[in-house]
Amino acid sequence: MNNLESSNTDWLFEITPKNKFFSLNLKEVWQYRDLLLLFVKRDVVTVYKQTVLGPLWYLIQPLFTSITFTIIFNNLAGISTGAVPPFLFNLAGITVWNYFTACLTGTSNTFGANAGIFGKVYFPRLIVPISIVISNLIKFGIQFFIFIAFYIYYYSQGALVSLNAAAAFFPLLIVLMGVLGLGLGMIISSLVTKYRDFSYLIGFGVQLLMYLSAVMYPMALIKEKIPSYGWLVQYNPLAYVIETARYMLLNVGHISVFGLLYTFAITVSVFLVGVLIFNKTEKSFIDTV
Repeated sequence: MNNLESSNTDWLFEITPKNKFFSLNLKEVWQYRDLLLLFVKRDVVTVYKQTVLGPLWYLIQPLFTSITFTIIFNNLAGISTGAVPPFLFNLAGITVWNYFTACLTGTSNTFGANAGIFGKVYFPRLIVPISIVISNLIKFGIQFFIFIAFYIYYYSQGALVSLNAAAAFFPLLIVLMGVLGLGLGMIISSLVTKYRDFSYLIGFGVQLLMYLSAVMYPMALIKEKIPSYGWLVQYNPLAYVIETARYMLLNVGHISVFGLLYTFAITVSVFLVGVLIFNKTEKSFIDTV
C-alpha cells in the first residue's frame, strides 16, 4: 500500500535531463517567484547604494537629454513638432526609449555578471533577466511621473496637448518594449559568453539605434527629408512603438496598424529566439565565461 501511494505522489521538483529543444520553463519560474522578487529587490537596492542623489539620477538623465535634443534638433536644426512643445515631445520619446535600453543593457550581461551565482546553485536562469525587466519598471515609473508633471505644466499654460483614447493601451506598449529588450538582451548575453568584444559594441549600437528609432523626430519627417534612407526607420519596430506612444500621450502623429502588427511579430520572434539561445547557452557557459 505504501509503494502504491508513493508511486502516485506528485513531486514538487523533478530532476530530469534537458531533452526538450525549446522550453520556457514558466512553471518552474513561477515556483521560484520568491527568488524572483529577491532579485528585483537586489537590482533596485544596488542602484541606490553609495550614491549621493540616489533615484534622482533617474530624473537627471531624461531631463538633460530632452533639453539637449530640444536645443540641437528643434532650435538649431528646425525640426517641427507641430502644436506640441518640443521639450515635451522629446521627453515622451526618451522616457519610453529609456525603458527599452535599460532592459537591453541590463540583460545583455546576464551570464557574465552572475557567473558566480550560476556556478554554485541551481535555479531557473531565466529568472535573472526577467527580474531586470521588472525592476526597470520602477525606474520607468519615476521617469514617467516626471513626464506627467511637465505634461500638466504645459497643459496649464495652454499648450495643445491631450491624451488620445488609445492611451488606455499604453501599458501594453510598455510590456512590448520590455519583452523586446528582454529577447535582444538574452541573445546578446549568450553571444558575449563566447565573443567578449561583442559587449563593447552594445553602447555604440544602442546610440545608433536611438537615431533610427524616431526618438527625437516624427517618423514622417525622415520619409519626407531623406526618402532614400526612410526604410531604415520604416522597418525598425522600435520606431513604431515610439511613434505610437507619442500618439497615445500627446495626440500627435498617427497609429500604424501594420506597424504595430509588424512590431508584435518581431517582438515575439526575437523573444522566442532569445529564450532558445539562452537555454542552450546556460548548459555550457560556465566553461567559457
